[in-house]
Amino acid sequence: MADAHAWIGQRIDWQRPWLAHLAPLGRQAQQRVQAGASVAAALNALIDEGKTPALGVRFVPQAALPAGVAYEQFIHDQGRVPTRDNLHDFFNGLVWLHYPATKRRFNQLQARVIAADGVGARRGPVRDALTLFDENGAVLLAPPELRAALAARQWRRLCVQLRPLWRQAQLLILGHALLEKLVLPRKSITAHVYQAQAAINDVAALDEALARDLTAPWLAAKPFCPLPVLGVPGWWPDNENFCFYDDSLVFRGARHLAAVQPSA
Repeated sequence: MADAHAWIGQRIDWQRPWLAHLAPLGRQAQQRVQAGASVAAALNALIDEGKTPALGVRFVPQAALPAGVAYEQFIHDQGRVPTRDNLHDFFNGLVWLHYPATKRRFNQLQARVIAADGVGARRGPVRDALTLFDENGAVLLAPPELRAALAARQWRRLCVQLRPLWRQAQLLILGHALLEKLVLPRKSITAHVYQAQAAINDVAALDEALARDLTAPWLAAKPFCPLPVLGVPGWWPDNENFCFYDDSLVFRGARHLAAVQPSA
């Protein structure tokens, strides 16, 4: 537990804007770990206390995963999520607590491909896209002008000219590896963004909508837009100086202008 206590106890700044939607439950889970609970036990306690929607899974120690069994297949078959005492799995659990329908859909699609193709050296396009979004994904709820500028990678238009429109936007981080990286923020950290089309008022509605939209053909087309998250207006003090966006190694121009969206 030393690693979990060191990182979970000392490094998470719940005041960061990218943690706002996870902070209430995140703080409670963090406090339990600081008091000596395993990450799995801390997450399960929040489920048992009725502080989350129905997940359909329980968290178990990593040792519960049998040798030679794929992680995704084990979750699908057993309804149990192997969980290590580290920051990566702590954030993975928090995303499960907030977006259970989406996480179950990720797992369902992973298990379906594994059942059809087995676990090989290469994941294939669907599992690659699932892993990319599960680890580094985010959802943007925003006016059409912002969505179009992001799809075209028009960074100055997106973050400078249209800056007032960000008051009407919300970027929600779902990728647990992305959340882990943002514990130590750096300019190059990039999310792969799903652009929600419908007006959505709460996390539960977003969870259900995203789970419906996730289909194998859509995922195989890799329809996500890259976004260096510290460029989001209001997320990082340095981006108040608009020269922040002149770094072409981070804010790269468009190579593919057409964004593939899920079918209705």
